[in-house]
Amino acid sequence: MSNQKTTPVRHDAPGMRGPRGRNEDGELRQKRGDTHVGTIEKQYGVDFGVRSDMKLDTLRERLGAVSIEDLIDKRGS
Repeated sequence: MSNQKTTPVRHDAPGMRGPRGRNEDGELRQKRGDTHVGTIEKQYGVDFGVRSDMKLDTLRERLGAVSIEDLIDKRGS
């Protein structure tokens, strides 16, 4: 067993949807790259116009985005 303390997950960032984990330095962690885009579309109520089984990393690379918020902003461009 690990003796590491775990920080409770909370809704503490403005506009944050759902609980998100934090890295050791306290920064919000990025969503895993192997998440299907369809999951993100359903969760955020958006349509990226790509196959739902595309991986999030692939879409990030195509649009030059780092975060989900960047993706949502760039989908209209």
